[in-house]
Amino acid sequence: MNYYTPAEAAEAFRITAINKSKLPFLHFAIAAVLGGAFIALGGLLTVMVAGGMPETGSANPGLVKFVAGALFPVGLIMVSVTGADLFTSDCAGLAFPMLKRDITVMNVAKVLLLSYLFNFVGAQFIAFVLSANVGLFDKEPWQSYLHHYSGAKVNQDFARVFVKGIGANWLVCLGMFMGYTANDIIGKSVAIWIPIMIFVVLGYEHSIANMFFIPAAIYSGADITWSGFLAKNLFPATLGNIVGGMLLVGTVYWYLFLHQPPKIDRHN
Repeated sequence: MNYYTPAEAAEAFRITAINKSKLPFLHFAIAAVLGGAFIALGGLLTVMVAGGMPETGSANPGLVKFVAGALFPVGLIMVSVTGADLFTSDCAGLAFPMLKRDITVMNVAKVLLLSYLFNFVGAQFIAFVLSANVGLFDKEPWQSYLHHYSGAKVNQDFARVFVKGIGANWLVCLGMFMGYTANDIIGKSVAIWIPIMIFVVLGYEHSIANMFFIPAAIYSGADITWSGFLAKNLFPATLGNIVGGMLLVGTVYWYLFLHQPPKIDRHN
């Protein structure tokens, strides 16, 4: 067989999370900065391509959504293939060893907090230094696309963003889980691509991606405040991401495959 079973994928996800929790601080910090940067690069790619299609968007907005969805997953693929760290996938990964009592709740909280903070640093490096700072959003139609896209994200009520956050990280963590079933780069990339494409097309809220989109809009002159970004989008999206990742992937697949692990038969 050229793929791993779901039970094997759950175990691999668990072992990866345990190893990650034992990394030296500097090693982990660098991996998390890279994780935020890679997700931001996926976001930047979608803005530069999907945002450059205003005529197509007017005639066929669904096609532009699909283009954005098709491109954004490159960020998570880079995270997975290079061993970078991402807060949102950690929500599911760390749930496995926590529920197995391999690591403590406090250890999980520490890793998640550090991952979140250093993901933010990486996302800002792309949003400011490699995007707004070099004028990528100074011209049309990219500026209008980014500002409209980000403005819509901060003009939603708390509950809606929270629920969209659940949906986003359910799919993101499902993508990472599916990636563990592959034993080659192509298989891993395709497995990750499918759920991530879905979440982007559906417009769900991913906290780390939003650490790029909305600050990049702010840096390039959008009428969005930092307080509005944090209160109206990032906070509820983060809470939803935690629920979606830890409950709908981490807890569900722990129960299915790690709580009372079935006997693995690679031939079925």
